[in-house]
Parts: sequence; structure tokens; C-alpha cells
Amino acid sequence: MRKHWIDNLRWVTVLLVLFYHVIYFYNNKGVFGGIGGFGEFPQVKQYQDIVMYILYPFFMPLLFILAGISARYALEKKSAGEWFRARTRKLLVPGTIGLFVFHWMVGYFNTAVAAKAGTFGEMPAVAKFIMWSISGTGPLWFIQVLWLLCLVLLLIRAIDSKDKFYNLCGKANLVVVILLGVLFWAGEQTLIKNPRPESADGLWNLYKPLFYLIPFLLGYFVFAHEQVQEKLAKIWIPLLVAAVAAGTALIITTFGQDNTSPQYLGSPLNCIYGWLACLALMAWFKAKFDYTGKFAGYMTRSSFGLYIVHYLVIASLGYMMKQYTQLPPWAMYVILAVAVFTLSPLIYEIIRRIPLVRWCVFGEKKVKA
Repeated sequence: MRKHWIDNLRWVTVLLVLFYHVIYFYNNKGVFGGIGGFGEFPQVKQYQDIVMYILYPFFMPLLFILAGISARYALEKKSAGEWFRARTRKLLVPGTIGLFVFHWMVGYFNTAVAAKAGTFGEMPAVAKFIMWSISGTGPLWFIQVLWLLCLVLLLIRAIDSKDKFYNLCGKANLVVVILLGVLFWAGEQTLIKNPRPESADGLWNLYKPLFYLIPFLLGYFVFAHEQVQEKLAKIWIPLLVAAVAAGTALIITTFGQDNTSPQYLGSPLNCIYGWLACLALMAWFKAKFDYTGKFAGYMTRSSFGLYIVHYLVIASLGYMMKQYTQLPPWAMYVILAVAVFTLSPLIYEIIRRIPLVRWCVFGEKKVKA
């Protein structure tokens, strides 16, 4: 029986990612990427950037937890080989081939500022295209890391072939589940605190494979158990209150800092809030949103595609408004938010109807019903 609360939480989280990128694109807190804000901090506060402090600590770890849960359920129905081949098509194809078919356009706008300054003016066209394609990875780091973690999971499953560790995890009580947040904190400590310029340190801190391995495996071994889900659902209100309290304290004490820096992410308060938010949202959706409907069904089918294509809207329209118009900041935010929630579904619906392109960009062999 399909667990609709997982589907609903996944697509809601994807929509939060889209909204996050609208705010992130114009942030002035020093967060890498985007095009910059509308003045220097602290002279210009940009309180809308609070959205980043609310969402960033939990939304990607939560997606990895849900991916781990889903992996467990899928592997109960398919062989490991069948599952991994499907994961490779769904994740690795869009994360590699899709870069050269679609995401080079994102890369074009990602490098537009440097190109305008003349940095890439003398490069051959082929070299520019390759650079754009690689630079267009953007949010696709998520599916690249997820594919790698799926490979790691198969190795771990071979060790726990009789599900002894999995069954043991199913006995975890609420105290143990909450204390698993220590692993969340430990994962953040794997980031390189002082990344060296002109090295791969920054890339390691972006992909964070060891950190994301933890929520992915917790999803598979712990949260895939129905009894654990039921225990969380019973205390969804206290968990939600605790998460809001921790998040409020985090924002009040850290607003203005780069909320993606390894020092920030590894701080105890950030980890407490991130973990409580993951638990609270899973508990809330298990308790109150374990059903579906026409819109929820559509979002369940399309959220992956929306995630894949949405950043082109952000990068292109966001860049052009900032560079070539005199619109007030509030108007740019409104236009960009409306655009990403309307044009992304349109782009998705067009691409999914083009057979070869659909396979390259979404890893889908046929149109979903």
C-alpha cells in the first residue's frame, strides 16, 4: 500500500526548494551562487533572506531521508539489480547526459557575469559549451549524490543480508530517534572548515556525501519502519513546537551570517533545529496528510521533473531582471516566484512529451500517465 504522506512531504519539500532559490538568488549574506543582493549587509538587511535560515538546515536532509525510506520499500518489491538499473536511469542519466541536453542553458546564465567581464570572451565555442554544461549542474548535485548513495546502500545491504541491523533499528523508541540527531551533527563535522581556494574543498562542502549518507541510511534502516513512523506521529505537535522554537533561536542569534558555511552548518543549534524540523515534518505529515487527491497525485508524479528544470527559470529571468531592468526588489521577487511556479510545470510538460529529450533530461522512457 502506497504511503501518501511520504509522497506529499516530498513534493511539498520540492516546492520549498523552488521558493528557497527565489530568495537565495538575490541574497546578500555571502551565500555562494545567485547574483547578489540589493545592497551590502548590514547596511541593507534584506529580511526576506530569513527564508534561507528557515529552510536550508532541513530540506535537503529531509529529501535524503525520504529517499532512504523509498529505497527500502522499492527493494522489497524489486531485485537489487532491477532497482539499481532504474535508479541509474532516473538519476545518473539526467545528472550527466542531461547537462549537455538541457542544463547548459543554466550554465550560460551562471557564467554570464564572468563572460560579460571578458573572462571567457576568447574561448572556442566548443569549450564554452562544455563549460556551460558543467556549470549548469546547479541543483542536480542532489541526484548525483543520491545515485552514489544508492550504490553504497547495495554494499551495506550485502553486509546486512539477513536484515539483522534493519530489524534492530525498528525497535528504536522515541528517545533513541531524537538522539539520532547526534549523527546529524557528526555528519556536519565532515565538512572542511577552512576550504582552500582553487581546490576541490568547496566542491566537497557542496556535495557533502558523508553528511547526506547519514539521513539516507537513517531513512532506510530506521524511518522505513511503520512502528517508528507511528511513534513520531503521536507527538507531532510537541516536535513541531520544539522545531519552531529552535529555528526561532537560530535565526535571532545568527541572522547575517553565511548560513551555508561549514562553521554555521556544524554549529549545535543549527543541527538541533535541522534534525527537529526533519522529525517534526515527518510526524506531522504521517499524522495529518496520509491521503491523496488529483492535485497531490499530479505533484507526486511531476515533482522530480519540476526540481530538474526549475533553476533555468531562476537563473535566466532572475539574471535578466537584475541586469537589464530598474524594477524594485519586491517586484523582482514576485515576478520570479510567479514565474518559477508557472513556467517550471510548463517546461516540464513540454519536455516530457519529447521522447529522446525526456530520457536525457528526466531519465524516463515513456510518458507518465
